[in-house]
Amino acid sequence: MQFPKAPITFAQQVDLLEDRGLVINDKESAAFYLSHINYYRLGTYWWSFIEDHQNHTFKSATTFEQVLNLYSFDRELRLLLLDAIERIEVSLRTQWAYHLAKKHGSHAHLNPTAFTSKFNHNDFVSNICAEIQRTSDTNIKKQNHKYNEETPAIWIIAEVMSFGWLSRSYDAIGRRALKNDIADSYKVKETILSSFLHHITTVRNICAHHSRLYNRDFTFTMKLPTNGDSVLLNSFSDTAKQLYNTLVMCAYFMDLISPNHHWKQKLASLIEVYNIDVTEMGFPENWKTLPIWNSIK
Repeated sequence: MQFPKAPITFAQQVDLLEDRGLVINDKESAAFYLSHINYYRLGTYWWSFIEDHQNHTFKSATTFEQVLNLYSFDRELRLLLLDAIERIEVSLRTQWAYHLAKKHGSHAHLNPTAFTSKFNHNDFVSNICAEIQRTSDTNIKKQNHKYNEETPAIWIIAEVMSFGWLSRSYDAIGRRALKNDIADSYKVKETILSSFLHHITTVRNICAHHSRLYNRDFTFTMKLPTNGDSVLLNSFSDTAKQLYNTLVMCAYFMDLISPNHHWKQKLASLIEVYNIDVTEMGFPENWKTLPIWNSIK
């Protein structure tokens, strides 16, 4: 079967949307946006406003501006989430390198016995070597040539390895006590931290590739803690596949590693400015009253 749809101009895309019931007050402006935001990309946002999915017709009185508002919100949400993930990632790289070095020495990452037998240690080291070769950081390149070692020390390679390998290599640490030493920094169990790292790697990739977060269902859901900090435990929702619980975990980590942050306030402000129905992301209706968000003014 051949694909039946022929390409159409931006102006024709506007006409098509109007034919399907979308209210477009400024056709020239809509064509301009469609010339810079792919019709298919924007379509993942107007899907929320579709009444008849078989015929692709919109709910009554839905406007192009509403769709664009949701798109703009999601873009800013991704940037805000990346801000939190960056700080969490930097902290985790530090803790990972510190505790492994403390137990196994400066080149702990080169020691296969530091990890479980199921871990593909050769691929891990090969990936690190490839990242070192690719890096433009002159200090790392100097360190790589200065000493007679396969790679620089673990606290240096921690800065170039991918977040995906950081997640996998944490999960593969051979001694459970060592994994818990790292997790203790965040007052969670090692199983919770492993699961969160796996999940947040996926979220980070979604953000980095400019994909939609709003009303997305995640295929991999985090394991949530069942004991520990009551602020965290009493702030989750039952909608495990949606974004809300991810934001709770990010807020919790931010409170620990950056106590004077304004990330939660920025999130609340973003939701308010764009007037977003957050239940589509798994937020409970009373979310602002839950303990993790009580610092929001």
